[in-house]
Amino acid sequence: MHVLGILDRGADDGTLERVVDRVVDQLSARGRVGVVRYDATIADGTHAARETAIGGDVTYELGADGDWTATGTGLSVQGALDQLATDCEYAVVVGVSDLRYPALVVGDDADVPETAGDVIGAIDAPTDIDGSLVDDLEAAEPHRTLESIVADVKRSPKADRSGAIATFTGRVRAKDDEDDARTQYLEFEKYEGVADQRMAAIESELEARDGVLEVELYHRTGVVEDGEDIVYVVVLAGHREEAFRTVEDGINRLKDEVPLFKKEVTVEDEFWVHDRS
Repeated sequence: MHVLGILDRGADDGTLERVVDRVVDQLSARGRVGVVRYDATIADGTHAARETAIGGDVTYELGADGDWTATGTGLSVQGALDQLATDCEYAVVVGVSDLRYPALVVGDDADVPETAGDVIGAIDAPTDIDGSLVDDLEAAEPHRTLESIVADVKRSPKADRSGAIATFTGRVRAKDDEDDARTQYLEFEKYEGVADQRMAAIESELEARDGVLEVELYHRTGVVEDGEDIVYVVVLAGHREEAFRTVEDGINRLKDEVPLFKKEVTVEDEFWVHDRS
């Protein structure tokens, strides 16, 4: 699922809603769209509803504390995105300035916080949006979860022949030993083009095995914080034996063959892991 943040930076009244509607319309032409609106307008502990409703296949209205919702789901912004990822090709997040996803700015982009994602456009009116916006969004890294990848392989045409799905999740480890300095986050960079091609080749080679039906490899880039997931391997297979074996081979080959570079930041130090080795 590709995620687009939309930020209001001094736009005229009503412009933001019209921009969001236009963006949702463009994305809907290519796939299912979820919308997350973060509304900081809270008075006396109640939700101050907006007059304009935003379209989309699924909509979450989140309150200023990040957990309260008008729909009673109790989701944070990230939790809403995780929910949408299993069923939507796109998500639009309105009013969140510290997303790590591409952002469209309505108004002056000079006022965008450094914590915002990459700004892929700054506009003043809905008519400024063209087809290149969707292309630019799709060029960015998608948001995927283990649940969304499992849902994808279950929708495979080969799923009728599957009796097993095996998965592996790699996450940021805070410490190797009790006395180690705590890791705050890891930062990953990939050799553009080469890393994706190598992962696709590994998937194809593993899928050529007898009894293996689908293989999905996914590795995040950018900053991944303590306790967050880094990498997923998902295998759809006829039986558990080939599923387990292929999951192990998949993560081993990804680590050995895919050009990814890791920076580790602890409470005491920071270093590129290949330099330290």
